[in-house]
Amino acid sequence: MFRNLRIIVFVYYLLTAISIVTILYYFIEIIKIENILLLLLILLCLIAFAGIILAKLSIDPLVEHVTNLQNLSKETLHELNLPISTIMTNIHMLKKNLNSDKDIKRISRIENACEMLQQRYNELDYMIKLQSSNVTYEIINLDELLKSRVEFIKHIFPHIEFDLLVEPTQIYNDKVGLSKVIDNLIDNAVKYSQNIHKISIKLQDSALYIQDYGCGIDEMELLRIFDDYYQSNESIKGFGIGLGMVKRFCDTNNIVLKFRSKPNIGTVVILKFKEN
Repeated sequence: MFRNLRIIVFVYYLLTAISIVTILYYFIEIIKIENILLLLLILLCLIAFAGIILAKLSIDPLVEHVTNLQNLSKETLHELNLPISTIMTNIHMLKKNLNSDKDIKRISRIENACEMLQQRYNELDYMIKLQSSNVTYEIINLDELLKSRVEFIKHIFPHIEFDLLVEPTQIYNDKVGLSKVIDNLIDNAVKYSQNIHKISIKLQDSALYIQDYGCGIDEMELLRIFDDYYQSNESIKGFGIGLGMVKRFCDTNNIVLKFRSKPNIGTVVILKFKEN
């Protein structure tokens, strides 16, 4: 599709340039027009008309393509919600009739996995709303949000000890987007903790501190951590896009983002919020 679009736009541009040069030559050499202002006006009209056609040729197919992708995403997202809800409903019904500890643990794992799917569903829904500028801002109890995100992540990393110290804090922000940011930062802290299975999280004076005691980052790497697809440690699974997303969210929402890190000691991520 886009290869043909490039060819069409190039051919049209080439023909337009040739046509304008030909018309200019015709008026100057053959008709020998002396009214330069009239000539410039004619050329300006031709260029404007050519620009409108060129914009339509290049933009309309892209708009149609993006619209189709958005509609497909919305339809797929809607269809995903039903099986997730069905699984969760049946899990709750099954848990009432289970007595064996093994069966309870197994159903708990299924429930945790389903909660993770629900989280991915919420993130996809958020990304669609973000693309359509339909993000909801609201007053958030940041301490309660932080506790809920830590509880969720504990299901994924049960071996990690979370040292949580928070004080009541209210902010006005995008709750879903902020949840993604917190999840991403805690997930990174866990990944880079190596053999020290402890994460310290503090919320104080409208500032959030997330600290790990892992491999740390040197000063040169700190300059590149927000680059898309960059990973300081290639052996750790990931796509290298998380911190770029975090940085964009913080810049958009007037959140001050800072990193303090030393190799073999650990990293502290600081988010400074505007208190409501």
